[in-house]
Amino acid sequence: MNSQQRVAVVRPRARGTERSAARRAELIAIGRRLFADTSYDALSMDDIARQAHVAKGLIYYYFQSKRGYYLAIINDSVADLVTYAASGVELPPVERVHRTIDSYLRYAEHNQAAYRTIVSGGVGFDAEVHAIRDGVREAIVATIAEGAYGRTDIAPLARMGLLAWVCSVEGAALDWTDHPELSRDTMRELLVKTLGGALRAIEELDPAYPAPEPARREA
Repeated sequence: MNSQQRVAVVRPRARGTERSAARRAELIAIGRRLFADTSYDALSMDDIARQAHVAKGLIYYYFQSKRGYYLAIINDSVADLVTYAASGVELPPVERVHRTIDSYLRYAEHNQAAYRTIVSGGVGFDAEVHAIRDGVREAIVATIAEGAYGRTDIAPLARMGLLAWVCSVEGAALDWTDHPELSRDTMRELLVKTLGGALRAIEELDPAYPAPEPARREA
């Protein structure tokens, strides 16, 4: 077989791989819409296949199980949040913090069922969902640390202070989606101010991590 013939054999396989990836992405996009406000237990595979207008076997082919499908959906949607939170390094730190918190609240607001699953740890004790949640937490901590201290490799006390704030944000956002009595703008400003308090507390306990000037002005 000459080189041209070998190319002729490989190319269709590449196109097939691209089509498979596109089909998988399409199924994930459909799943994100279906599970945005519907819990894991509320949708059967038959329901999913019917609403997605696909054969149930196609979902099993790409994801092996309902749980595999759901985890792929959560991973995909959370990846958008983490990517957005980590971007915007060219922005002033205060603006970047506001944008990060706003994007977090938007995610919780528009993906309530998935957000609740992530924060609560999944169906029962789900190690994979816990890993996704921990990844989101660390990404947010890193984003805040970069904006506040200009680096992400921070001391344990500073990391714990920021992590405690992130965990409080999780609980607050969960309650806010259940009782949306505050606007997203108000909620964002409240969380920004509590972050300022956390940064000042970190400085008090470890002067090597001074709170940035915007946090000082909130005192």
